[in-house]
Amino acid sequence: MKDEKPRGPLYYADYIQIDRLLGSQQLQSALQGRPAHDEMLFIIVHQTYELWFKQILWELDAVLATFRGSLVPEEEVGQAVLRLGRIVEIQRVLIQQVDVLETMTPLDFLDFRDVLIPASGLQSAQFRLIENKLGMRRGDRLQLNDVPYTSRLSKEDASRVEAAEKEPSLFDLIEGWLERTPFLNFGDFDFWREYRRAVDAMLAADRASIRSNPTLTEDEKVTQLKGVEATAGRFADVFEQNQGAGEPVAGPGRHLSRRALQAALLINLYRDEPILHLPFRLLALLADIERNFTTWRQRHAQMAMRMIGSRIGTGGTSGHEYLDRAAERHKVFADLSALSSFFIPRSALPKLPPDVRRRMGFRFQTPR
Repeated sequence: MKDEKPRGPLYYADYIQIDRLLGSQQLQSALQGRPAHDEMLFIIVHQTYELWFKQILWELDAVLATFRGSLVPEEEVGQAVLRLGRIVEIQRVLIQQVDVLETMTPLDFLDFRDVLIPASGLQSAQFRLIENKLGMRRGDRLQLNDVPYTSRLSKEDASRVEAAEKEPSLFDLIEGWLERTPFLNFGDFDFWREYRRAVDAMLAADRASIRSNPTLTEDEKVTQLKGVEATAGRFADVFEQNQGAGEPVAGPGRHLSRRALQAALLINLYRDEPILHLPFRLLALLADIERNFTTWRQRHAQMAMRMIGSRIGTGGTSGHEYLDRAAERHKVFADLSALSSFFIPRSALPKLPPDVRRRMGFRFQTPR
């Protein structure tokens, strides 16, 4: 074996390549001969975004690798929970960075805005990769001027982003994992039969309560009863027997198969059972990630309105209006966010048979 030279002590600046990092801010306004002070802040905030996007992709790729197998060991679910939790914390930093950027006034931004055209955050290939790896569908994206969402990217970036669309996303893998949940039908115990009885009893109690409420007028009773029937209709979509288990439950932005949605609901309703602690945490974090990206987009929409009003954005979009619409539409895990529509009180939950509870729990016996 060839002898290797002993390495000298590692120097901090060399390790994180600080010269390259600190030398990568080039003010376009300065190149135009009229340097704008706040362009430095604008560049550093967006460079920081891209560094955090890189870390999110690093964590996402690890989680995707965990769920690609047909068997997902429980200790690996724990690792996935930790990594998704890290993404949530990074998102909080992303949202807080908007506060830093908003120390720049609209007039400060106008000092260099025109030299940025047509550069735009729409050209962030890393953010498009994050969306696609999470499971964003092309058909769910806002259409801009009837051109593909990758049209503003370089040819190389567009190829990378489009290739990610063809790979199994986190949504796809989580859906498959949920469909393999073993406790929906367990021996003689049929969770859905018992759960439906509990739901029917709850809805019947709601109807009776409205009808017997002396403080409501007849018109108010009719209105509230219509609301109960609308709720009953949503439950009926989940229970629908004429649709296959692989069919999604009806609703805007809803994509989870019926069986996967039923499994997600079971996990949430019986989250106190030891074996469901980690699955519940995992699903909660996925919903958190979606909410945080929605909040981040909304904050950017508000900032765009403050900075440029009704002007067109540097990337050619309608500025704050586009960002607002994207915040509402660009969602992957809408099914998980809507799960609470199907919750019932803990006191009304069907009791698990002792054998099912035993298999869901962790047991330890001291050797005699």
